[in-house]
Amino acid sequence: MVSEVTHFTLDNGLRIVHQQDDSVAMATLNVLYDTGARDEDPEMTGMAHLIEHLMFSGSANVPDYDGELQMAGGVSNAWTSNDFTNFYCVLPAVNVETAFRLESDRMLAPAISEENLNIQRSVVIEEFKQQCLNQPYGDMWHHLRGMAYRVHPYRWPVIGLTPEHLERVSREDVTRFLDRRYSPANAVLAVTGNVSLDDTRRMARKWMGDIPPRPVAERTYRREPEVTAPRYAEAEGNVPQTAVVMCWPMDRYGTKAYHSADALTDVLSNGESSRFYRNLLVGTDLFSDVDASIMGSEDEGLLIVKAMLRQSGAKAEEAAIRAVDGEIGRLTDSGVTAHELERAANKFESNLLFSNLHFAQRAQTLAADTLHGEPYGSQVEAYRSLTTADLEATARTLFTPDRKMTLIYRPANG
Repeated sequence: MVSEVTHFTLDNGLRIVHQQDDSVAMATLNVLYDTGARDEDPEMTGMAHLIEHLMFSGSANVPDYDGELQMAGGVSNAWTSNDFTNFYCVLPAVNVETAFRLESDRMLAPAISEENLNIQRSVVIEEFKQQCLNQPYGDMWHHLRGMAYRVHPYRWPVIGLTPEHLERVSREDVTRFLDRRYSPANAVLAVTGNVSLDDTRRMARKWMGDIPPRPVAERTYRREPEVTAPRYAEAEGNVPQTAVVMCWPMDRYGTKAYHSADALTDVLSNGESSRFYRNLLVGTDLFSDVDASIMGSEDEGLLIVKAMLRQSGAKAEEAAIRAVDGEIGRLTDSGVTAHELERAANKFESNLLFSNLHFAQRAQTLAADTLHGEPYGSQVEAYRSLTTADLEATARTLFTPDRKMTLIYRPANG
């Protein structure tokens, strides 16, 4: 049996959301911090991701976080985005207090020694090389973000702009970032699995209630100016085929235009009944793959169309761009059908429901909903409330020629 979702807040500002699932013998603690790469110094990018790694290097009273968690039968992981940093652990419910103790100690006093910093810096720099320098298309997001953003911190990816930035990070820089961002008042703790609400209240107050509150630094970065003219960029690398990436600025998370843009990408490319699949992949011999997606960001983001071409050369690129523009034009001219919108909403709801069947994933969803101030499941309601007129209005506003940005990524020997 799955209980109702319950929220409460500790005196230090830590928000807690709980849902019990007594059909399992496990539990999850998920800590979501409202900080990510957008909070970095432009001359020291990649630090939020580096700090994510450092948070597993032990804390004042727990020198080996993973070791103690594994002794209790648990596993852990984390991720960083441009907007958030998320930590989670899964362990037998009978040992859940171990997770409260471990999470509280690294929220209170992570161990940031010079040795730990040097070790994790090397790990993250190697990750940068593997993901961005030694992998086909690995630096494509660097080129795309650099073209699309001029002033906003979304202009660099989470991994950072360059490994040299990571080399500059000092222990004092890390401590300053933690003091400004890793406050209980800037976090949400989600507890799911076979843990009662009474036990959650007791353990949260016992282990986290005494963590001192710290003020959260105000965000002072500039908003991105409107795109008023088309942009174009080229890149090349050791890749097997040409990629054409087109993007348009879109609304931030939480607006009707955001959800409409997300639904538009489903109409265009989600499944074999989508327009891109039927009209571009099957209907032409230009593409080996074509997809539409949104950045999904807290500030104004991007709707992105990425196409992989079967042929190289200027003629193939021009034909591919015309074909995609043709599909976008038909969308803006004629809108979407009620059937297309219903299919997109059905797929969104089923994907969300199936992913949240697992209590660990549900903890991440509950944490994000709490941070956004949204009831659990409200995203489905937001999709279901969309009309074809909403999508048509968003498409006409979004897909204008003077807001379009195009990146051509070619093989180096092409």
